[in-house]
Amino acid sequence: MGVLALAFVVFLAGIWVYLEFSIKRVEALADYSGRPVAASGTNWLIVGSDSREGLTAEDEERLATGDVAAAGGGQRTDTIMVAHLPDNSTKPTLLSLPRDSQVKIPGHGTNKINAAFSLGGPALLTQTVEGATGLHIDHYAEIGFGGFAKIVDAIGGVDMCVDKDMSDTYTNISIKAGCQSLDGRSALGFVRMRHSDATPRSDLDRVVNQRKFIGALVSQIASPGTLLNPFHFFPLLSSGPDALTMDSGDHVHNLAGLAIAMRGISSGGVVTTTVPVTSASAENWDKNKSKQLFDALRNDSPVPDSVIVN
Repeated sequence: MGVLALAFVVFLAGIWVYLEFSIKRVEALADYSGRPVAASGTNWLIVGSDSREGLTAEDEERLATGDVAAAGGGQRTDTIMVAHLPDNSTKPTLLSLPRDSQVKIPGHGTNKINAAFSLGGPALLTQTVEGATGLHIDHYAEIGFGGFAKIVDAIGGVDMCVDKDMSDTYTNISIKAGCQSLDGRSALGFVRMRHSDATPRSDLDRVVNQRKFIGALVSQIASPGTLLNPFHFFPLLSSGPDALTMDSGDHVHNLAGLAIAMRGISSGGVVTTTVPVTSASAENWDKNKSKQLFDALRNDSPVPDSVIVN
C-alpha cells in the first residue's frame, strides 16, 4: 500500500510539472502609472479569443469559426470575464464585460472594449479592464476557438440543458432544446451564438450562456467520470496545455484555485452577472450600478441584488 501511495504521489507530481511547463505563457500583467492597487480577494481576467491557432482548414469549416480576413483581421475577444475570488466567506463572482462596451483604451481613445485586444494584445486589454473597472487584475487566462472545442471533445462532450431551439443565421449551427451532451462544435456555437431567436438580446444573452457553459464545463472536468476515466483524462491532459494561455507569473496551483471556485456556478454557489448597462446594445454601462458592483468586488462585500444582471 505504501508503494502504491508513493507511486500515486509521484504520478500527480509528474502531471503537475508537465502542466506547469507545457502551458503557454504571455506577458499580460504589467505595472504602469495609475494602476489600481491590489485590494481584497483575487481577480482573474478570463478571455475567449477568436484564435484559430492549430486548426486546419477542415477544422475551421467544421467548427464554423468564420474567416479572419472577413472579420477585419487581427485577434478579437468574444468573451471577456472577470472572476473574483474573495478572501472571506462571500460568494465568488463571475462577471461578464460585454464586448461592445465603450471604454477608454489607453493610447487609443474611446472604443469597444474588445478592440483593446486587437490593438495591443493581452497587456492592453488587461490595462483597459483595470481602468474601466478600477479592479486590480492578479491573473490572466485565455483560450481560443480550437482549444475550447478540443477540451470539450476530450472529455466526451459537456452535458447542458438548453431552454429553446437555437439556430444561428451566421454560423448555421443549430442546437435543439432539451438536455443533451454538446460536442466541441455545438459547444462553440452555443457560447458564440447571438444571431438567433433564442438570443433576442444579442450579446447580453450570449454572455449569460457563456457563464452557464463555464459552470457545466468546470463541473464536468472535475467530476470522477472525467478524472477517473483514462479515455477522458489523458486526452484532456494532452489538449489542455495547447488550449490555454496564462500570464508568465501564473502557475497551475493558481488555475486549480480558480477551477475549484467556479465549480459552484451550476449550484448557485457563485454570483454570476453582467455589468449593468443602459440599453440592449450593451455599449454604455450604468455608472451608478456598475460603481456599486465594482466597489463590492474591491471590498469583498456581497454584491447587491439590485445590480445583478442575468
